[in-house]
Order: sequence, then structure tokens, then C-alpha cells
Amino acid sequence: MAAPTRRFLVLLAEDDDDDVLMVRDALGAAGINHDLRHVGNGEELLDYLNRREGYAGPGQAPTPDLVLLDLNMPGKDGRDSLREIRADSRLRRLPVVVLSTSSDSIDVDQSYDLGANSYLVKPYDYASWVALMGAVAHYWFDRAELPHL
Repeated sequence: MAAPTRRFLVLLAEDDDDDVLMVRDALGAAGINHDLRHVGNGEELLDYLNRREGYAGPGQAPTPDLVLLDLNMPGKDGRDSLREIRADSRLRRLPVVVLSTSSDSIDVDQSYDLGANSYLVKPYDYASWVALMGAVAHYWFDRAELPHL
């Protein structure tokens, strides 16, 4: 009997409900053993990561293996969130992949300057979403050595 596959926790910071559904469906269709948690903006992301507000209770905010971060969210956006994550000694090693509709070189360069581990442009069709989420999971969960947080 094969050993059970580890279940990975992915935290998605995304304000677009359609994109949330696409990521959720694509991870499932790609066969990724995952638990997807979702927050709708940067402030909620930092509340989750710092176990504040509605995330303060036991088991409410387990540490994610990977954060998928949209750049353009209302209020505290992805850039500000990434800046705060990288400034926090407890969170700075957390893998953060920016997932944005923008392919503008300014957004890409700024994201890497702020400490993004990767920058991906959101696909336009379902098959491409499945392929992208499969590639992300294969890299981060099968090949990369994740930090101990």
C-alpha cells in the first residue's frame, strides 16, 4: 500500500470570485491534494497570517505551504501585503507566488523587488488554468524544498 500523499495548504488572496472558483477547480482537476483557503484582500491576508480577527481561534489559520497573491485588490493590495510579509521575520520565508492579470514589466519587476518567489499571469481559459495550477503544485510541492515555518 502506498504512503498517503501529503495534503498541501494553499492560501489564495484574491478579490475576484470567478478567479477563486477557477483556482479551486483547476487545482482539483490537476489532481492536487490540497486544502485551499481564501481571503479577499490584503488586510484579510495579513489577519490570517498573523492569526488576528476572525482567524485568532485554534485551527482557524494553519500556516500555508504556499500563498497565491493577486496584486490588484481593494484596500491593501498585493504589493503592500507582500512588503509586510517580507518585513516580518516570522513570515518572510513563506513562499509567495504573485498571480495577476497584468504582464506589465513594472508590475513584474516591482513584485520581484518586493520579494515574490514567482510571478505568473492568469490564463484566459480553463485548460490553461489546470495546466498552470498543475505546474505550480508540481514545482512547489514535488520539487522545491519548502521552508520550515
